[in-house]
Formats: sequence, C-alpha cells, structure tokens
Amino acid sequence: MRLRFAPSPTGHLHVGNARTALFNWLLARGAQGTFVLRIEDTDVERSTAESERGILADIAWLGLQWDEGPDVGGPFGPYRQSERLDTYRAYADRLMAEGHAYSCFCSAERLEAQRQAALAEGRVPQYDGTCRALAPDEARARRAAGEPAVVRFRVPDVSEVTFEDAVRGSVTFKREMIGDFVLVRSEGRPAYNFAVVVDDILMGITHVIRGEDHVSNTPRQVLLYRALDATPPRFAHLSLVMGPDHTPLSKRHGATSVAEFRGRGFLPEALVNYLALIGWHPGGDAEILPLAELARQFSLEHVGKSAGVFDVEKLSWMNRHYIKEADAARLADLSLPFVQAAGFVREPTDAARAYVVSLMDMIRGAVDTIADVPARLGFIFAFDPAAALAQEDLRHVVEAASALTVIQALDEELRSAPRLTRETFKATVNRVKDKTGQKGKALFHPIRAALTGQSGGPELDLAVPAIEAGAELSAGAGAAGAGLTPIAGARERVARFAAALAERRSAASS
Repeated sequence: MRLRFAPSPTGHLHVGNARTALFNWLLARGAQGTFVLRIEDTDVERSTAESERGILADIAWLGLQWDEGPDVGGPFGPYRQSERLDTYRAYADRLMAEGHAYSCFCSAERLEAQRQAALAEGRVPQYDGTCRALAPDEARARRAAGEPAVVRFRVPDVSEVTFEDAVRGSVTFKREMIGDFVLVRSEGRPAYNFAVVVDDILMGITHVIRGEDHVSNTPRQVLLYRALDATPPRFAHLSLVMGPDHTPLSKRHGATSVAEFRGRGFLPEALVNYLALIGWHPGGDAEILPLAELARQFSLEHVGKSAGVFDVEKLSWMNRHYIKEADAARLADLSLPFVQAAGFVREPTDAARAYVVSLMDMIRGAVDTIADVPARLGFIFAFDPAAALAQEDLRHVVEAASALTVIQALDEELRSAPRLTRETFKATVNRVKDKTGQKGKALFHPIRAALTGQSGGPELDLAVPAIEAGAELSAGAGAAGAGLTPIAGARERVARFAAALAERRSAASS
C-alpha cells in the first residue's frame, strides 16, 4: 500500500490539509505501507521555498514522518513537480501521438467570452472543441511558427464516467459536465489533473485520500488513467473541516494553520488526536488515542460523509490532557520561548532551564496551552504590592479587619527566618494561626495575597518553595543567576506587602 500527501507550497499548512496528511499517514502506517511526501510546486508565481520548508516542518512536528520525499529521496523521485517537467512533456507527447490529446490555439479572450456565454445561458462552461479537428501537421506547423497553444485532453465519446469512492460509494459524472480539459499550459507547465495522474502512476500510489473539493477533478483523472493504460488508485474524498458556523474553516474563525496552533502552545499529539476524530470514528468510546493507536485502528470504512466542525474548546480539552501527561523537561523547553517573551527568563541558561523545569508540575494542571504558562508563573517573577492592592478581586481580602494582623504576624515570623521549604512554611503558618487566632480563609487568603499578589493559584506549600528557590537562584553570582529576572523571596514580599497595606489603611483613615 502506497499513499501520498502532495501539498502546494503556496502558504501555511491548513489544519484541513493536515488532517488529509494524517489520514494518509494513518492508513499507510496501519498497513505497514509507504507514506510519500510530494511537493506540487508548478504554480511558480505563488510557490516559495519558504512555504515548502514551513510545510515540511509542520508535518514533521505533527509526527508524520515520511518514507519518501524531496529531502529524503526515494526510488521514484524527484519529489518536486518542478523537477519533473521533462516527464510531463514525454507523457503529453505520448497522449498526442496516440490521439488522446491535441493542440489548442484558442486565445484566452475567446475562451473567456465562451465561458461567460455559457454562464449566461445557465450551462456548465466547457471548451467547445474548436481545435479538436485540427490536422496534426497543421498543429505542428503553427507551433513551429511560434503560435502559443495548450495541450488538451480529448474526452472520449462516453456517456458518463463512474468511479468508486471509499467514503461516498459510487460517483457518476455525465460527459457533458467534463469537456476537453487542459493538460499542458502554453508556457509548458502541466495542469494539476495531468501532473497528479502521471506522478501517481509513476510513484505506484495505490490509495488517494484528499478533500471533497477534488471530487470534480476525479472523472478527468479517471479518463487519463484509462488513456495511459493504468489502474486508478482507490479514491477517498473527505468532507471539509468546517467552522462553528458550518462554513469552511477560514481566517474569520481564528487560527487555521498548523503553525498558528503551534505558536499558540498546542502540543502536536493533541492536535493530531483531535484532527483524527474529525470525520472518523474509532471503535469504542475512547477519545484520547496516541498516534500509534490511531494508526492501529484507522480504516476508511469508518470515515463519515458528514462535515466535521472544528471545535477549539474540544482541542483545548485534549491539550490539557496531554500537558498533564507530558514530561516536565519537555514542557519547560516548549515554555521557554513564551517565558522569555514575557521577560521572566533573560537567557535560557542551564540553571534557568532547570528552574523552569521545576515549576512545571506545579502549574501544568492549570493551563490549556503552553502559551498560558507565563500567566500562571507571573506571580513568581512579577511581584508588585501596589498593583496587587489595586486588584478588585483582592479588595475583599485586604479590607478584612484581620488581614493586616495576619500579614504583620507573618512578616514578624519571616524577618530572621531562613528561606522557606514546604515543611517550614507549614510550620510558619501554624505559628501565625496561633498568634492571630485566625484560621481557614481568614488566615490563608491574606497570606496568599502577601506572598503572591493574587487571590488564587497553586497550593501555597508548592508555590512558596518555588518562590524561595527562584529568589536564591536569581540572586546568585555569575552565570548561576544570569538567566532569570530577579525574583523577590517570601521574606521580602511579605515585608513590602505589609508596608503597602499599612500605608493604604493609614491613608484611608486620615
């Protein structure tokens, strides 16, 4: 079994196309077959090397490693259409020699007028066959004289073209819906329907999984397979990925490309898992399925005809699951660019990286994406009592009569105390409880506010040791502390918060 994914390098990889690549990969891997990556870059005006690099990087990031392709080679290369032009010319010559194709000299203006007339009359636009009967000698002479011409396929005299689709069943097109179509443009570039058939024949492609927007291309391709005495592959046309308003997923719905979701901090395993479930239903009720299990279960028989809606909330739910399961070191490496952009890490030194790794278990359960990490870690790196006291959700905490008493008692406990550990923090809180007589929310809410400047967040017996470790590291001399922005320790935080709150109380009472 040989399958291929053949993107055009004219932009970013859309998640709908990523799903197409995924389904091809899953079927190939599940059957121990071959997955081919082919670049369809004959659109020279829009194709770019940068886009090709981005697409290959996105497919690799998703974990869909290819067996043959432009970078790894293979027995059926080259794998860029722009490097196969001689092959297309040879096949066009063969089709012309065998009477399956002919030269067409009709001008673009004449063809456009013909198309507009058909539309005005409610007919399907198609070529009227003006050049069909040209004698081969006349056509060659006109070409030799420099007259521009395209090569058109001579659609045989059949009433209809039928093919079997693995998703849609038997599909039939009437001949009058097809018309003699272009194989090679006047400047020598092959048209899509021609190049893809030649490539799939020569590369031994057995199955073609692609979007339903290619259904109308398929009868033309089937006719080309017949003319070239080749067996068509098994076709499977997937319904398009839709937005929440049930229109094709586009920019107006938000992020649409793999690169965008990657940049927003989604994990590849989450995106792959989610895309696999758009239009395909595995056996059982399980939705969290790793890539290997998806390949084991995947079959075209369970791909549905109905369009699937891209639900970012469902993707975020899956992403949360995979973040919770991921290795802390990997999460830290993924988080570092975001943490650096927030200004919390100056340089990703070994010490800075190790510190970020130590924070992952504390916050991984509270983030939907890696991009959320800086917000969850902000209380460690950016402590500002004045800003905290200005927060609406902290007002009821700091305005409580006992809040200042609790915070001042904590300040007294910490003035001469060493850096807190999880155990010594718990002991300190118990002493504050005994001194003030406060407990529950009246005790812990002011303590949290004074230590983090927030009304919520990780458990304090995890957050406080993390703060203290960061304070020690960022205060270190030389390379040890150079990577992090300075972090205030618990002692310094509580002293500053107590002073700011006392000043505020004094100002309010005067």
